[in-house]
Amino acid sequence: MNNNPIGVFDSGLGGLSIWKELEKQLPNESFIYFADSGNCPYGPKSVDEIQSLSHKIVRFLIHKECKLIVVACNTATAAAINSLRTTYSIPFVGIEPAIKPAALKSKTRSIGILATQGTLEGQKFKDTSQKYAGNVTVHMQIGKGLVEIVERGATESQAAEKLLRTYLQPMLDGNVDHIVLGCTHYPFLIPMIRRIVGKGISIVNPANAIGLQTKRLLERYKLNAFKDGRGQNLFFTSGDPIPLRNLVRKIKGEKITPSIFQQKL
Repeated sequence: MNNNPIGVFDSGLGGLSIWKELEKQLPNESFIYFADSGNCPYGPKSVDEIQSLSHKIVRFLIHKECKLIVVACNTATAAAINSLRTTYSIPFVGIEPAIKPAALKSKTRSIGILATQGTLEGQKFKDTSQKYAGNVTVHMQIGKGLVEIVERGATESQAAEKLLRTYLQPMLDGNVDHIVLGCTHYPFLIPMIRRIVGKGISIVNPANAIGLQTKRLLERYKLNAFKDGRGQNLFFTSGDPIPLRNLVRKIKGEKITPSIFQQKL
């Protein structure tokens, strides 16, 4: 048993969609969330730059005595997860687009994936697509500009709707029946995505699977927190703390005052 916190990090606010699910599945655990909003977005950055940023964040989280770290960012997982696992001794949970379940469940044999450039160009995504989606048509779309919209808290804006319609219409024209969200920022756009695509298309969010994998690793390494009440949450950001505070309050309720600190890398 171990009451040390679980570290969670993302290029910005998107990983809160994962933290939300982790807190739901693991109510006794404490979490430290790091939003690298000062360097967001990661999608267009080089692999070397993403690895450097990821290592800086991980060293910070280890200094905070995190017992396990969730890389709640598709792009960072694609670029840095192998390097992180070979460098540090604690367990890591990565995230990748859930193309496997979408491909296996598709009845139209046509699926869409909305992701960042870094994720779609990552070797892990290419390998998974080749292994599981060889007999389906995959409509890939880089969601340029969507991360920034979520970071600004503009998920219900006309700009968000315009971009999403541009990105999603070719998928609808291609008769997709599953749309995979390949960036942890994108679940915050689900209400608008649903209004655009209608009820007949499955929107695939990997947050639940990440929660289950984290739970498995905690049990495997005997790192579960003592069952003595609810855990604590601390939030750090390399950027403006106000958008982070606003989104945490939106998730948890307006009356909460989250503990948020600025931290330069």
